[in-house]
Amino acid sequence: MNQADIENMIQGYVAAEKAVLEGKSITFNGQSMTMESLSEIRKGRAYWERRLSDLIASRRGRPMYKVARFP
Repeated sequence: MNQADIENMIQGYVAAEKAVLEGKSITFNGQSMTMESLSEIRKGRAYWERRLSDLIASRRGRPMYKVARFP
């Protein structure tokens, strides 16, 4: 997936989160979501935000892991 696709997924999750917080029941990716699904929506958004962060980091040439140095 490219950056635009990932950003579209994030926007979809943000819209779903807003709708659920307003008390609406929505259908997202073929699943009906209500207030009980809020944690799943937030997990999905966090997943896509991490993918975007990893993609941007890889473009900058940074490794996608952290290195600890001990004296």
